[in-house]
Parts: sequence; C-alpha cells; structure tokens
Amino acid sequence: MKRSHVTNVWDFELELSDERNGGTKPRVVLGVDGGATSTISIVLSTTSPASDPQVIAKAVAGSSNFNSVSEATAKLVLESCMAEALMQACITRADVQAVCLALSGVNSPLDAERFYLWLRGIFPNKGTKCYVCNDAEAALASGTAGRKYGCVLIAGTGTIAYGFNEDGKMARAAGLGPLLGDQGSGHAISSNALIAVLKAHDGRGPPTALTAAIMEKLKLSSPEEIIGWVYADTAWARVASLVPVVKACAKAGDQVAVGILEHAAEELACNVKAVVNTLKLSGHDGSKPFPFVMVGGVLEHEAGWDLCRPLVDRVKQAFPGVQAIRPQVEPAVGAALLAWRQTI
Repeated sequence: MKRSHVTNVWDFELELSDERNGGTKPRVVLGVDGGATSTISIVLSTTSPASDPQVIAKAVAGSSNFNSVSEATAKLVLESCMAEALMQACITRADVQAVCLALSGVNSPLDAERFYLWLRGIFPNKGTKCYVCNDAEAALASGTAGRKYGCVLIAGTGTIAYGFNEDGKMARAAGLGPLLGDQGSGHAISSNALIAVLKAHDGRGPPTALTAAIMEKLKLSSPEEIIGWVYADTAWARVASLVPVVKACAKAGDQVAVGILEHAAEELACNVKAVVNTLKLSGHDGSKPFPFVMVGGVLEHEAGWDLCRPLVDRVKQAFPGVQAIRPQVEPAVGAALLAWRQTI
C-alpha cells in the first residue's frame, strides 16, 4: 500500500494485515468532521449494504481548519485522526469502502479538489470512494439521516448556514471567517463582548457586568490588558471560548450581554432565511415543511441561557412550516453517513 507523508501513524496496518491473513473483509466507512475547534473521525460498520451502520470507533484531535491553522498542520491533524480511528477499529485503509472529509474552510471547488487529491493519496485503493465537502454538509446529514435536503445552521467558533433543495441545488450564507464578520458565531459574540468591555472602560459605552466576569475568566487586572491578551494569540477558538461568560452575564440580567446575544440570534436567523429563500425550501407561502438542523456550541443551553429559542422563533415567523431539529448524533457521524450513502 502507498505510504503517506505521516508514515508512522499507519504502522499498525502491518500487524493487522498479518493477523487477518485473508479473513473476512469488514464493511466500513470513515467520516471526518474537521473544524476550527476540533477534528473528529468516526468509523461506521455495516454487515450489508441495506443494514443500518453502527459506530465502532471514534478519534478526536485539534483544529483542522486550514484558514485558522496552516494547511500543512491541518493535514497532519486530519491524517493522524483518521489513523487513530482506524487503529481503534482494527481496520486498515484497504478495508475502507468510502471516506467523507467534511471540513470547515472548504468554500470552493478548488478547495475540495485540493483536499480530494490529498485524500486520494492516503486512500489509493480504487475500491475506496472519497468525498470532500464543507463541514456544513455533515452537520445537515447528522439531522437528516444522511439525506442532503433542508437547511443547517452551524454556530460554533464560526458560523454558516447551508442547504440543499430537492433538486440538489446548494446555497450558503455567512461562513466567511472572523475577518469578514461571521456575526452570530462564538468568535463574534466573544469579540463583541470584549469590545463592550473596552468601550465601558474608556467611556464610549455603558457599564457592564461583562467587565468583571471577563477579567476574572482571563485572570487580567485591567481592561487595558485585553489588548495584549487578544493579540498574543489570535486563534479563533481561543477568543470564542468566552461565550459561556456572555451567557452567564445575560442570565444575570446584564443588558449589554443580553443585547449581544439578541443581536447574534437575529444575525443567525438572517443567515438561515437567506438560504431558505434562495432554495425556496418553504414553498410560496412559507408553510411547506423542511428540516432545519441546528448544531454548534453557541446553540447549546448553557449558563442558564438558551439561544435556540429566540432563533427558532425568528425563523418560524418567516417560515411556519419549518421543522427544527437538534441532531441526536454529532456531525462526524453525519460525515460517515454521507460516506455510507456513497456505497448504497
């Protein structure tokens, strides 16, 4: 088998090949969800093309968003994470029937083609089908049992709304990264909170409980130290980690924090509406049912604050037929389901 650049992570295959020695070949697919915060690989096993797949292994690694870390680093993380999952499952690359690489940052056909060629180099077996897509497709699939239909909203470190209609047409909104806005994302919420603290400090904005809460969280003695903290390490996930602090302050009644979260809900709803309208998912009068899948840490009910409720309320006002879904499985399973559908 062709060796990859990270040769040592695949050394386990030599032992597995010797142990199996011509035994029954397993039916497995591999799904990878690569984001700005973490990378997760899932191995699904099926006994036949018609049977429901079962998760048999899972591996977790760091960020593989090549816009946040370097592309070389992203590929190292992805390959190591895939190898770890297959090693846990006692599976070699030759046994994998299909791989779906769902990556945040894959925003064009050129991005997808570049990573497809890289992935094909790792899985050179002609019997292995390879598929590369934006991570939003995997998130959608996690709520629709692998079906590419409906609208998904990811709101984590970054945010994107993404969808497909029944004809297979795709549309997206946002997902531009922090330098171009990504309002409603964890990074934007946290950045707006930091800005509010600095405005309160120099008199441009009202006092806010965010000041004391963020100072305590970051172990800083003065709001002026926020500047050094931010520019010392601009990793997106590092800034976005302040979202729970904002939610806690909002729950306690701080109006600045409440305003930041209400603005986030409005921006996220705007992203969803743009995709739904482009794809005409709701029909002519807005009453046609369609799945609306919501994933991401920003949408988790934490610190006593639920961002999903105001978001869904705003979407339902525009599209009464919407079917809001919080998936029971993680997006990496959605990626594996997309891979599985390549085999049936």
